[in-house]
Amino acid sequence: MKKILFVLAVVISLGVIAGSHIHACGSLETSLNLLSRRAVSPDTNFAIPAIAALRAKGPAGLEALLQTHATLIQQHETNASASDPAWSRLQAALDSVSGQRDCHASHLYWFTDFELAKVAAQAAGKPILSLRLLGKLDEEYSCANSRFFRTTLYANTEVSQYLRDHFILHWKSVRPVPKISIDFGDGRKIERTITGNSIHYVLDSSGQPIDALPGLYGPKAFMKGLSQAEQAALKWATLTGASRDQYLKQYHNERYAAISSELNADLVKLGNTFPASFNTQIAVATTKPTALAASTRAVSKNGAELPMLKSFQKRGSMDNPSQLAGLEDTIWLKIADLHRNDSQLDLGAQKLLRSKNPSASAASLITASKRVVENPFVTALNNLQRSIAEDTVRNEYLLHSQIHQWFASGIAPRNLDQLNSKVYAELFLTPESDPWLGLSPVNTLSGLDNNGLVQNSPQH
Repeated sequence: MKKILFVLAVVISLGVIAGSHIHACGSLETSLNLLSRRAVSPDTNFAIPAIAALRAKGPAGLEALLQTHATLIQQHETNASASDPAWSRLQAALDSVSGQRDCHASHLYWFTDFELAKVAAQAAGKPILSLRLLGKLDEEYSCANSRFFRTTLYANTEVSQYLRDHFILHWKSVRPVPKISIDFGDGRKIERTITGNSIHYVLDSSGQPIDALPGLYGPKAFMKGLSQAEQAALKWATLTGASRDQYLKQYHNERYAAISSELNADLVKLGNTFPASFNTQIAVATTKPTALAASTRAVSKNGAELPMLKSFQKRGSMDNPSQLAGLEDTIWLKIADLHRNDSQLDLGAQKLLRSKNPSASAASLITASKRVVENPFVTALNNLQRSIAEDTVRNEYLLHSQIHQWFASGIAPRNLDQLNSKVYAELFLTPESDPWLGLSPVNTLSGLDNNGLVQNSPQH
């Protein structure tokens, strides 16, 4: 209670500060409109407090900022220009107010204070969707999967609307995301993040874990999984005592059975029967897993990360979870092809991806004028959609089924942080106990002092 009162005091004080700058004491709508104009001012003395005040107003503050600058947002979507200073200021303001990078495409407001998210959820009668990721959602260089969430899911028009209507959104960083830079020595560089995974938890309004969607899903599959988990969370909220535990176990037992049935049906379509060796209980590493092993549990981000990982790590016995589960990679590709429609990206997502890849988009225009069949952006987009389709079926049939088993057997921790630790250690193969995230394998010599590892001295 003290914490909530303190936060409310901060919110009120921010409103007072902003009011002193805008010289307005009118209606809330008028105040938000004036704050929205000041938020993009070149004068940071006006912009910074206005942005803080809009952030403190929650979703209403973000909506005001979006509405006030709707024309500029539309202009950017039709004729993007990264050099436009007005757009750069608006983009920064949107990302700060919303708590998410690329907010102009998603229109989503994210809480970063879990207690405030619970207060909002209880007031709205909605469940919470809590994202755990490496890095921060409001920064460009968060982990690769969270970037795909931003570009392929949150930018999807239908997904965005569903999230706004049905959930209170929250995110928390698990740890900083590792970054890698390759300098070619002639002014050219490649900068990427390396390793890491993300997960969406569906919680009731008090923060009780109900279900979780691990890793990247296609838009339609994501919506389906969210809908099922949302209904479970709403049903859970109507129960009390032992009936809650009984219902949750029943829900996860039924979902596990449904996933097994769906996988069997897919295999039958491919002309195979369910392999006797198949077991959705994925193998748990008995030694410290490598980053290369972890990368195989997130297919879509491998296009950017795998070449770099392969350059300094060798594949080990724990590096192919699909084979350990009884299915070859080629079978997973065929299963993914059965669900390719679930991973098609809408125009909203495609627009955002194009804006982030201007060279590919420009090349597309050139090749079109020359009547060349191959379109660079379309080719890259198709490759991404195929990867998302494979991620979807692997995540649902392997990782999500494992989560269902944990809940059904009663071994899923009730505490969200403890559940997340279990997910990252056993499913994502990036345990908290490994500060190097599998990027420094054991029993490996690099020929460098201290194996190339550098640690900053503790600050006193």
